[in-house]
Amino acid sequence: MDEKFSSSCNKDSGRQETGSGVNSGMPKKTKRNIRHLIAVGSGKGGVGKSTVSALLAVGLAKKGLKVGVLDADITGPSIPKLLGLREVPFSTDSGVVPPKTAWLGIRVMSINLMLDDPTKPVVWRGPLIGNVLRQFWEEVNWGDTEYLVIDLPPGTADAALTVMQTIDLDGLLVVTAPQGLSALVVKKMMHMAQMLDVPLLGLVENMGYVLCAECGAKWELFGPSHLKEISDKWNVPVLAEIPVDKEISILGDAGRLEHYVRDSVAENLAEALMARLPEEAKQKG
Repeated sequence: MDEKFSSSCNKDSGRQETGSGVNSGMPKKTKRNIRHLIAVGSGKGGVGKSTVSALLAVGLAKKGLKVGVLDADITGPSIPKLLGLREVPFSTDSGVVPPKTAWLGIRVMSINLMLDDPTKPVVWRGPLIGNVLRQFWEEVNWGDTEYLVIDLPPGTADAALTVMQTIDLDGLLVVTAPQGLSALVVKKMMHMAQMLDVPLLGLVENMGYVLCAECGAKWELFGPSHLKEISDKWNVPVLAEIPVDKEISILGDAGRLEHYVRDSVAENLAEALMARLPEEAKQKG
């Protein structure tokens, strides 16, 4: 692991709070010189949140934007695998420089890029994870990045809390799946965003259906969707409904998710997200 990060791993992380006092005594959130900061989160694991984060980054990059991904899922990092990155970040006088993907030049910072063996677990307590995340944000040289996608770990624990309290996010993109349990737990993430004054940019339902190759009908493998119910209750728009598609799995396993093109899923997601950002909507209008 890079000494620049490991040297301050054991610093005191400060007080961690829950409930209505989560913002008490916290430092001012920072923006740096990156135009838009988008967090992607989910209430539970297994809904394809990291895949959605990667697809969003790909869609934005295909629009000619300079894009980075901060992999905040310290104990379960997936972004390097999905985007085919193995290069190690390196230190310079201006900060740690993250590697770029081969095709679209997406910058990626992930703990897995700093491990000697990417299969080794990161067995850290919350305060240490929080310190490393702050270093990923403050000490990484993101260069001319215009959009930074932050792939949160599932749930509402320390890592997500650190990101939302440290970074001046444009908002949160919430990923869910059609199962009732996923719909229930995702509301916890949405409540957390409200408590921390993080705008809810939109909902993405992943693995909601399979398209019949013969007739084009939608088969709801995991039961009826709860997406409209969540959208209506929270007044948050649906930005994308992504089907079960083996091509996503095949390309992700091969580290080639940049090359997923079916139905312009990545580009359409990026377009819908950009329309939710006041500055981008104004420019488009």
